[in-house]
Amino acid sequence: MTNFNYQVLTLLLRSPLGNILVEGTPEYVSGIRFLKDDEDIKATGEPSGAILTCINELGAYFEGTNFIFSFPFRQEGTYFQQQVWTELCKTNAGVTLSYLDLSKNLGNQLAIRAVANAIGKNKLAIVVPCHRIIGTNRSLTGYNAGLWRKKWLLQHEAQFIQKPGTLF
Repeated sequence: MTNFNYQVLTLLLRSPLGNILVEGTPEYVSGIRFLKDDEDIKATGEPSGAILTCINELGAYFEGTNFIFSFPFRQEGTYFQQQVWTELCKTNAGVTLSYLDLSKNLGNQLAIRAVANAIGKNKLAIVVPCHRIIGTNRSLTGYNAGLWRKKWLLQHEAQFIQKPGTLF
Protein backbone atom coordinates (compact mmCIF):
# COMPACT_ATOMS: atom_id res chain seq x y z
CA MET A 1 0.00 0.00 0.00
CA THR A 2 1.36 3.40 -0.95
CA ASN A 3 1.51 5.97 1.81
CA PHE A 4 0.51 9.37 0.49
CA ASN A 5 1.97 12.26 2.42
CA TYR A 6 0.28 15.52 1.58
CA GLN A 7 -0.98 18.46 3.52
CA VAL A 8 -4.71 19.08 3.76
CA LEU A 9 -5.51 22.78 3.79
CA THR A 10 -8.76 24.37 4.90
CA LEU A 11 -10.35 27.77 4.54
CA LEU A 12 -13.69 29.11 5.73
CA LEU A 13 -16.06 31.10 3.55
CA ARG A 14 -18.90 33.09 5.07
CA SER A 15 -21.95 32.74 2.83
CA PRO A 16 -25.62 33.75 2.97
CA LEU A 17 -26.28 30.14 4.01
CA GLY A 18 -23.75 29.96 6.82
CA ASN A 19 -20.08 29.11 6.95
CA ILE A 20 -18.65 26.86 4.28
CA LEU A 21 -15.51 24.80 4.84
CA VAL A 22 -13.30 24.37 1.77
CA GLU A 23 -10.65 21.64 1.99
CA GLY A 24 -7.97 20.53 -0.39
CA THR A 25 -4.34 20.05 -1.18
CA PRO A 26 -2.03 22.47 -2.96
CA GLU A 27 -3.20 20.93 -6.26
CA TYR A 28 -6.99 20.59 -5.92
CA VAL A 29 -10.10 21.11 -3.80
CA SER A 30 -11.40 17.91 -2.21
CA GLY A 31 -14.29 19.09 -0.05
CA ILE A 32 -16.84 21.89 0.17
CA ARG A 33 -19.42 21.60 2.90
CA PHE A 34 -21.73 23.75 4.97
CA LEU A 35 -20.80 23.81 8.63
CA LYS A 36 -23.37 23.18 11.32
CA ASP A 37 -24.12 26.16 13.55
CA ASP A 38 -22.28 24.64 16.50
CA GLU A 39 -19.20 23.53 14.52
CA ASP A 40 -16.10 25.53 15.31
CA ILE A 41 -13.41 24.75 12.76
CA LYS A 42 -10.34 26.84 12.21
CA ALA A 43 -8.66 27.35 8.87
CA THR A 44 -5.36 25.48 8.59
CA GLY A 45 -2.28 25.95 6.46
CA GLU A 46 -1.57 28.51 3.79
CA PRO A 47 -4.41 28.28 1.27
CA SER A 48 -3.39 27.04 -2.14
CA GLY A 49 -4.20 28.59 -5.49
CA ALA A 50 -6.95 26.00 -6.01
CA ILE A 51 -8.61 26.83 -2.68
CA LEU A 52 -8.30 30.59 -3.22
CA THR A 53 -9.78 30.28 -6.72
CA CYS A 54 -12.59 28.16 -5.25
CA ILE A 55 -13.34 30.81 -2.61
CA ASN A 56 -13.36 33.56 -5.24
CA GLU A 57 -15.61 31.57 -7.59
CA LEU A 58 -18.02 30.64 -4.78
CA GLY A 59 -18.14 34.32 -3.84
CA ALA A 60 -19.06 35.16 -7.44
CA TYR A 61 -21.68 32.38 -7.35
CA PHE A 62 -23.35 33.94 -4.31
CA GLU A 63 -23.19 37.38 -5.97
CA GLY A 64 -24.92 35.88 -9.03
CA THR A 65 -22.10 36.78 -11.42
CA ASN A 66 -20.69 33.30 -12.09
CA PHE A 67 -22.19 29.82 -12.12
CA ILE A 68 -19.27 27.98 -13.76
CA PHE A 69 -16.36 26.66 -11.71
CA SER A 70 -12.88 26.38 -13.18
CA PHE A 71 -10.68 25.38 -10.23
CA PRO A 72 -9.33 21.82 -10.03
CA PHE A 73 -11.37 19.54 -7.77
CA ARG A 74 -11.41 15.84 -7.03
CA GLN A 75 -13.18 13.48 -4.66
CA GLU A 76 -12.67 9.82 -3.97
CA GLY A 77 -15.44 7.43 -4.92
CA THR A 78 -16.35 4.28 -6.79
CA TYR A 79 -16.52 4.21 -10.58
CA PHE A 80 -20.31 4.51 -10.41
CA GLN A 81 -20.16 7.44 -7.98
CA GLN A 82 -17.70 9.20 -10.29
CA GLN A 83 -20.12 8.68 -13.20
CA VAL A 84 -22.99 10.18 -11.20
CA TRP A 85 -20.91 13.17 -10.08
CA THR A 86 -19.70 13.77 -13.64
CA GLU A 87 -23.29 13.70 -14.88
CA LEU A 88 -24.32 16.11 -12.11
CA CYS A 89 -21.73 18.59 -13.37
CA LYS A 90 -23.51 18.64 -16.74
CA THR A 91 -26.64 20.08 -15.10
CA ASN A 92 -26.56 23.83 -15.71
CA ALA A 93 -27.54 26.47 -13.18
CA GLY A 94 -31.25 27.16 -13.28
CA VAL A 95 -32.06 23.62 -14.42
CA THR A 96 -33.35 20.78 -12.29
CA LEU A 97 -33.50 17.07 -13.00
CA SER A 98 -35.20 14.28 -11.12
CA TYR A 99 -33.35 11.28 -9.77
CA LEU A 100 -35.12 9.31 -12.52
CA ASP A 101 -33.90 11.76 -15.20
CA LEU A 102 -30.34 11.38 -13.94
CA SER A 103 -30.66 7.58 -13.88
CA LYS A 104 -31.89 7.62 -17.48
CA ASN A 105 -29.02 9.93 -18.48
CA LEU A 106 -26.66 7.31 -17.05
CA GLY A 107 -28.35 4.61 -19.12
CA ASN A 108 -30.18 2.74 -16.36
CA GLN A 109 -33.53 4.04 -15.17
CA LEU A 110 -33.65 1.30 -12.53
CA ALA A 111 -30.57 2.73 -10.77
CA ILE A 112 -32.54 5.47 -8.99
CA ARG A 113 -31.58 4.32 -5.48
CA ALA A 114 -27.94 3.87 -6.42
CA VAL A 115 -27.93 7.34 -7.99
CA ALA A 116 -29.48 8.84 -4.86
CA ASN A 117 -26.90 7.07 -2.72
CA ALA A 118 -24.03 8.40 -4.85
CA ILE A 119 -25.48 11.91 -4.71
CA GLY A 120 -25.64 11.64 -0.92
CA LYS A 121 -21.89 10.92 -0.83
CA ASN A 122 -20.97 14.05 -2.79
CA LYS A 123 -18.38 16.06 -0.84
CA LEU A 124 -18.32 19.09 -3.16
CA ALA A 125 -21.47 21.09 -2.39
CA ILE A 126 -22.62 23.62 -5.01
CA VAL A 127 -19.74 22.77 -7.39
CA VAL A 128 -20.97 19.23 -8.00
CA PRO A 129 -24.56 20.49 -8.02
CA CYS A 130 -26.56 17.80 -6.26
CA HIS A 131 -28.94 20.55 -5.11
CA ARG A 132 -30.31 20.58 -8.69
CA ILE A 133 -31.70 17.04 -8.34
CA ILE A 134 -35.31 16.86 -7.17
CA GLY A 135 -38.03 14.26 -6.79
CA THR A 136 -39.85 12.87 -9.81
CA ASN A 137 -42.97 14.67 -8.56
CA ARG A 138 -40.94 17.96 -8.62
CA SER A 139 -40.62 18.03 -4.81
CA LEU A 140 -37.50 18.99 -2.91
CA THR A 141 -35.95 15.89 -1.41
CA GLY A 142 -32.65 14.76 0.02
CA TYR A 143 -30.00 17.39 0.67
CA ASN A 144 -27.36 16.76 3.35
CA ALA A 145 -27.06 20.47 4.16
CA GLY A 146 -30.82 20.83 4.69
CA LEU A 147 -33.75 21.31 2.35
CA TRP A 148 -33.95 25.00 3.23
CA ARG A 149 -30.46 25.46 1.73
CA LYS A 150 -31.41 23.44 -1.35
CA LYS A 151 -34.46 25.65 -1.87
CA TRP A 152 -32.38 28.80 -1.38
CA LEU A 153 -29.74 27.64 -3.91
CA LEU A 154 -32.38 26.83 -6.53
CA GLN A 155 -34.17 30.14 -6.02
CA HIS A 156 -30.85 31.99 -6.10
CA GLU A 157 -29.93 30.43 -9.45
CA ALA A 158 -33.43 31.04 -10.84
CA GLN A 159 -33.23 34.78 -10.19
CA PHE A 160 -30.06 35.09 -12.28
CA ILE A 161 -30.65 32.46 -14.96
CA GLN A 162 -33.50 33.52 -17.20
CA LYS A 163 -35.51 30.36 -17.84
CA PRO A 164 -39.26 30.14 -18.35
CA GLY A 165 -41.24 28.18 -15.80
CA THR A 166 -40.43 27.14 -12.28
CA LEU A 167 -37.60 25.01 -11.03
CA PHE A 168 -39.65 22.89 -8.66
